This record gives sequence, C-alpha cells and structure tokens, in this order.
Amino acid sequence: MPTADELRALIATYVSTLNSRDPDAIAALFAEDAVQADPVSSPPNIGRDAIRAFFTGSIEASEGWTFSAPSVHTCGDHVAINFQIVVESSGTTMTIGGIEVFTVNGDGLIASVNAYWDEADLAVS
Repeated sequence: MPTADELRALIATYVSTLNSRDPDAIAALFAEDAVQADPVSSPPNIGRDAIRAFFTGSIEASEGWTFSAPSVHTCGDHVAINFQIVVESSGTTMTIGGIEVFTVNGDGLIASVNAYWDEADLAVS
C-alpha cells in the first residue's frame, strides 16, 4: 500500500502532468484497467486507452488549462483532492471546482478516479 507521502507525490505528478497536456503522459499514470469518471455521473472511461482518449478529446477541445489541487487528503490507498481547473477556449474562460477521489494500486498507479462537480461548480466568463 502506498504511503501518505507517496500519494501526495503522485498527486503532485498528476497535477504537473495534467498541465503538460500530454495525453500519453497522463494515461501512463493510470493502471491498464483503471476506471475514470469525470464527472462521476457520466459513463466511466475504462482502461488506459479510454482514459487517453478522454484527455485527448479534452485537450483538442481547449486552447489551454491550468489544473490545481490546493488540498490533498490521504487515507490508506485512497486520496481525495479539492481541485480547480481553469480552461481557455475560443476566448472563453471556464472554471470548474470540485473534488476528485482516487484509489491507488500497489504499483503506485491510479486504479480509479471519480470527479465530483456539477453545474453549480462551473463558472464561465
């Protein structure tokens, strides 16, 4: 089981990798059979290839983004973060704030992540 320090380091890597906007690097943080739902109410992306496709589509649909995780909370092999992402696209700025909950496997890869946010957490300017 990963330690709290290892979980915090994984989240720091996750944040910097998301901000690199490299779908291959992002997908490499996930186990081959990982499950990702963003938001959790949407159908999940199952497997590293589906997760890569999700991030590829998100990158192609935007001009840039800044993802941050100001609060990280660990417990066993789970970690929860408060996140904010500011997305730039076609002269519009979209800001989403929410929570992501991760399970991390024994190899230090993300086994699952669920994002919790809805329309009330979304601002467009």
